[in-house]
Amino acid sequence: MPQYTPPLRDMQFVMHELLNAADALKLMPAHQDIDVETMNSVLEEGGKFAAEVIAPLNLGGDAQGCTLDKSTHAVRTPDGFKDAYAQYVEGGWPAMVCDPAYGGQGLPILLNQCIFEMLNSANQAWTMYPGLSHGAYACLHEHGTDAQKALYLPHLAKGDWTGTMCLTEPQCGTDLGLLRTKAEPQADGSYKITGQKIFISAGEHDLADNIVHLVLARLPDAPVGSKGISLFIVPKFLPQADGSLGARNPIFCGALEHKMGIHGNATCQINLDGATGWLVGQPNKGLQAMFVMMNAARLGVGNQSLGLTEVAYQNAAAYAKDRLQMRALSGPKAPDKPADPIIVHPDVRRMLLTARAYAEGGRALAMYCALLLDKEHASDDEDERKEAADLVALLTPIVKAFLTDNGWIATSNCLQVFGGHGYIKEWGMEQFVRDSRINMIYEGTNTIQALDFLGRKVLADNGAKMRKFGQLVTDFVEEEGTDEAMQEFINPLAELGEKVTKLSMELGMKAMGNADEVGAAAGDYLRICGHLVFAYFWARMAKLALAKQDSGDTFYVAKLHTARFYFAKLLPETAGLMRSARSGLAPLAAMDEALF
Repeated sequence: MPQYTPPLRDMQFVMHELLNAADALKLMPAHQDIDVETMNSVLEEGGKFAAEVIAPLNLGGDAQGCTLDKSTHAVRTPDGFKDAYAQYVEGGWPAMVCDPAYGGQGLPILLNQCIFEMLNSANQAWTMYPGLSHGAYACLHEHGTDAQKALYLPHLAKGDWTGTMCLTEPQCGTDLGLLRTKAEPQADGSYKITGQKIFISAGEHDLADNIVHLVLARLPDAPVGSKGISLFIVPKFLPQADGSLGARNPIFCGALEHKMGIHGNATCQINLDGATGWLVGQPNKGLQAMFVMMNAARLGVGNQSLGLTEVAYQNAAAYAKDRLQMRALSGPKAPDKPADPIIVHPDVRRMLLTARAYAEGGRALAMYCALLLDKEHASDDEDERKEAADLVALLTPIVKAFLTDNGWIATSNCLQVFGGHGYIKEWGMEQFVRDSRINMIYEGTNTIQALDFLGRKVLADNGAKMRKFGQLVTDFVEEEGTDEAMQEFINPLAELGEKVTKLSMELGMKAMGNADEVGAAAGDYLRICGHLVFAYFWARMAKLALAKQDSGDTFYVAKLHTARFYFAKLLPETAGLMRSARSGLAPLAAMDEALF
């Protein structure tokens, strides 16, 4: 069975040394009482819950999966999931970042980010149940009426109700303008909603008393396409005015999807047969309201792959130190044993360091984005809120796509470290690979993220948001440019920054002539920019490690080695990606479709 140790030391390094988060948070009225000790205590308790309660359920949950009683439409989650969720609620974890006005604790989003990374390492399938509730809470908090907030938010914060997002239908996934679910207005202000949704994560389960479905549907007079979509609350049980549960609403699980991974999460086909719902926000403006949940989900999906990257690395590193196979090419390294541990072999080290560099770089980026969200929502400085919002908008596609691509690479590499044993279920490595694959697909495929990043986040505003991040890079390069010890990090960072600026201008010019050039280059471009972002954070972390490499704390020595590996072995990928991005549309479009 795989093991998991929460990476508290690295989280504390990023939080307190790289980001100086406590000082930044204290400037916000909502978090002025936060301190380092409180933050560390929350992380430690969250780590214990993840490692001791959730992780032991992962392997069994994958093997058992969820079961549907077709006569009642009830779904049973794997053994132990319900008890673990009860402990999660009892510990107050659902309320951690929720508004105190609705029973929340009002803690920083940054802490929630770390807790959910650890939960995802421990058990992604289980973590999706409470994870989706956070998105539903955020959507209703921003777009719900006062009455809707008063009725639903306290339950979502407490955790006795969970949430879902119901978007996809058999004929439409990314193109939601094709959806057909109908909403008929009723005399009492409610709506009767009829249609079918598919791929609904946590769409039915036995963990909580009620499930709050947020459903996209069309009003009778709605315009065609995405401009005619509205958002509705459709609860599993109809709540009474006092919050107690009333009649069962006709929104049922018709079938469970048979999936490659995340077997412990109920991915449902949902049928609505005149289910009662209530409009959220304005008619025909449902996508704008749902984007609050979708953007939160995109950051959350990146966090899922970050968690899997970390746990896969931990298990592969432990195995590589113990597994004896062959001798090192330069001679025996363990002469007292019949063979050397495989960690002496260069390619095994390459695979391990790839996973480690992607985990630690991804953690720095994800935590930075979480702190930006805290600034966006809690700062009393309007300019700071706007700056944070622009950077989060820019970085969200990178978190979603770059971290999930890296998670697939890292979990595959870590399985490879185990050799044939990695392909066997009992070690857990093949589950990490299977579970990670969905993260590149849902909440907007990585290609969609790349199109959004290049088309909307870079070219649409003539690079304004990109220049904001570029200024961070430029400032750091100028600050450290005369430090000889930093040249191995600063020079490639500065060089890549200049090349990205030039490439962005080239692609913008091409797109003016043919918009399909964006589609041809977008995937390469996002990955190049993902490396630029990672290089920036790895250079900053290297600066901190250099200053403390002789402190006697081996953490900094390892951090410095990993930084050097990243710049030497992973960042050079950008050279090939740039050549590919510049090759343009022609190699993709030249062949007639009949020849495919």
